[in-house]
Amino acid sequence: MADINHIEYGWITPALGYGLSVLGSFLGLVSAGRIRTAATTGQRLWWGALAAWAIGGTAIWTMHFMAMLGFAVEGAQIRYDVPLTIASAVIAVVAVGIGLVVVGTGRVSVPRILAGGLFTGAGVAAMHYTGMAAMKLRGDLGYDPTRVALSVVIALVAATAALWLAVTVRRTAALIGSALVMGVAVSGMHFTGMSALSVHLHPERSGVTGAEVSTLLVPIVLAVIFVVVGLVYALLAAPTEEDRAGVAYLDSRWTPAPVADDPASAPADPVGLRARSTLGQPGVPFPRRRDDVRR
Repeated sequence: MADINHIEYGWITPALGYGLSVLGSFLGLVSAGRIRTAATTGQRLWWGALAAWAIGGTAIWTMHFMAMLGFAVEGAQIRYDVPLTIASAVIAVVAVGIGLVVVGTGRVSVPRILAGGLFTGAGVAAMHYTGMAAMKLRGDLGYDPTRVALSVVIALVAATAALWLAVTVRRTAALIGSALVMGVAVSGMHFTGMSALSVHLHPERSGVTGAEVSTLLVPIVLAVIFVVVGLVYALLAAPTEEDRAGVAYLDSRWTPAPVADDPASAPADPVGLRARSTLGQPGVPFPRRRDDVRR
C-alpha cells in the first residue's frame, strides 16, 4: 500500500479550497434568495442558474480540485481524465440546480427541503467520487466502505442544510455565517472521502495518460474568476427590495400632466393667454434675457 499525502504543499491548498467554498456558498445563497422574490419565471430561472453555478461549481467542485492540488501518492505520477473531470463538474451544478428547483418552487416545507437535500447530497457525493475516478496512476484505488458511507451522510446533511439556508436566510450577517458553516461542511465531506482512499501501486504497468493537475489549474482558476465576477455583477445590477419600494413610492406620487388635446382635462384659461402664447411652438424661438441682449 502506497503512502498518501493529502497536504503536500502544507495548509495552503486546504485553506484556498475552504475560501473558495465559502465564497461560492455566499454568492449562491444570495442568488438563491432572489429566486422567491423574482417577478417572472425567467428571472427565477436566471437566479436559480446563478445559484447552482455558485454553489455546485465554485463552492463544491472547485473546492474539490483545489484541495486535490495538495494530493500526492509517493512514487506515483497522477494524471486526470478530462472528460470525467468535466462530467463531475456538470453533476455538481445539475444536482444543486435540481435541488433549488425542488425547494424554490411552491410552498416551503420540510418534505420539499428533505427531498431536495437528498437529491443534491447524492449528487455532491457522485461528483466527488466521479472526480476521484478521473484520477489515473499506476495502481488501483480502494475505499473503506465505512468512511465512504460517512462522507455520503455528510454530503446529504450539508446539502439539506444548504437548501434550507437558501430559502430562509436573508440578513447579510446570517448569510456570511451560513457560508462559513457550509464551507466547513463541504471541506469536511471532501477530506472524509479522501481519508477512505487507499492506493496499491503496480509499477510494472505502462505509463498513464491524461492531464496533469497543473494543466487543469489554469482553466479552473479562469472559470472561477469568470463565475465570481459575473455573479457579483449580476447581484450589483439587480434591483433590491428597497429599489422596488422606492419606485413604487414614486409611481404613487406621480400625477400625469393634462393632455393638451383634451380641453376638458386642461386647467382653466379665462383670458385666453394660453391660446395667444407662442412659447414652445415649433419655429418660434424663446426670448433672450435682457442681460444676453446687452452682451
